[in-house]
Amino acid sequence: MSSGRRIDREKKTIAAMMAIYCRDHHASARGLCQECTGLLDYAQRRLDTCPFQEEKPACNLCEVHCYAAAMRERTRAVMRYAGPRMLLPHPILSLGHMLDKWRPVPRLKARKRDR
Repeated sequence: MSSGRRIDREKKTIAAMMAIYCRDHHASARGLCQECTGLLDYAQRRLDTCPFQEEKPACNLCEVHCYAAAMRERTRAVMRYAGPRMLLPHPILSLGHMLDKWRPVPRLKARKRDR
């Protein structure tokens, strides 16, 4: 699936957060450890299949829970740690992420049922 600018920015943001988290928690001098690589791959696959795509709200405000509960908790831990540490190394991504919280939250359109 081809993603738009919004999803591409989300992918860059989560990758930057994951790099900060992994560097500080797993002492990874050469990129992400296997655990963080797996979580990043999962997050990026979830972004690819987001039903809202370019209208996507911040995940914590969304009515659709794309992540499995355990993966959602792991991602929250990464974001809680790395979010405040993103401002200096990644100011543009940080600003975009903060502005996303003010986006209107779209409603998922009901699908027609086959009868």
